[in-house]
Amino acid sequence: MCVACDYTIHRKDHHLGWNRDFAPVLRAEPGSTIHFECLDSSGGQFDAGSTARDVTTLDFSRVNPVTGPVFVEGAEPGDVLKVSIRHFAPSGLGWTANIPGFGLLADQFTDPAIHIWKYEPSTLAPSLFGPGGKVPLKPFAGTVGVAMAEPGLHSIVPPRRVGGNLDIRDLTAGVTLYLPIEVPGALFSIGDTHAAQGDGEVCGTAIESQMDVEVTLDLIKDTKLASPRFTTPGPVTHHLDAAGYEVTTGVGPDLMTGARESLMRMIDLLTAEHGLSPVDAYMLCSVCGDLRISEIVDMPNWVVSFYFPRIVFA
Repeated sequence: MCVACDYTIHRKDHHLGWNRDFAPVLRAEPGSTIHFECLDSSGGQFDAGSTARDVTTLDFSRVNPVTGPVFVEGAEPGDVLKVSIRHFAPSGLGWTANIPGFGLLADQFTDPAIHIWKYEPSTLAPSLFGPGGKVPLKPFAGTVGVAMAEPGLHSIVPPRRVGGNLDIRDLTAGVTLYLPIEVPGALFSIGDTHAAQGDGEVCGTAIESQMDVEVTLDLIKDTKLASPRFTTPGPVTHHLDAAGYEVTTGVGPDLMTGARESLMRMIDLLTAEHGLSPVDAYMLCSVCGDLRISEIVDMPNWVVSFYFPRIVFA
């Protein structure tokens, strides 16, 4: 438990979806620091002994729970919620899965697969993946947001203008996130914690890992904000940059096709050079490789690049 926190919200106080009518589990004054106990994105359905068979029985009605919501006193539509992310307390256990029907290459990877990660939560030393692979870790919260103005229950799965399932791997400790407020009290929730992820989360899952998160919630009154923005305290890829990158590209008139092609070519490269199975290479790309739009002005063709950090096999 955080001794410097004003409140703790336990894992049992979670919800699925966004709804302006959800009853808050806490009413907090602006400036409060809150300790959130978060579940992993499966809602605890996977453990250290899980296998691919367990992926086939995943209960999607329990997927992506978030802890909360918190009613911030004085928050009104037209204000901004300032979320200062203070600290993550990882569990030491995580998983990455290929879930049939989900992911950038779902048409090519139709069979279930899962990799269980074990890591040292106090040091966050790189976690092992297959023979010779070591993935640097960087904990963050994949889902963080507030309630929407529209009434009714809204799915937890897509990202939204008020946050939600953003899966931005740079929402780590030290970052300040700003969210537009659309309902009284904001109704803030957080969850879907990850130990590591590449930009794009290409197979649909990262290193999904249960953690606790400490954040401070504050208000910026009467400030227009159309969608989330955030500020980082320093470099965002220093944990990956040291040994350089292997990069593959997709070139053509469609960005989605370019993204798929750059990823497919990286999977081919990893299987050829490191002896990985295609599905293992796919999952590994999801947790530490980055999709980037390299060029989007020289019509009619655009360039999407896939960056894979060489430090993983250094």
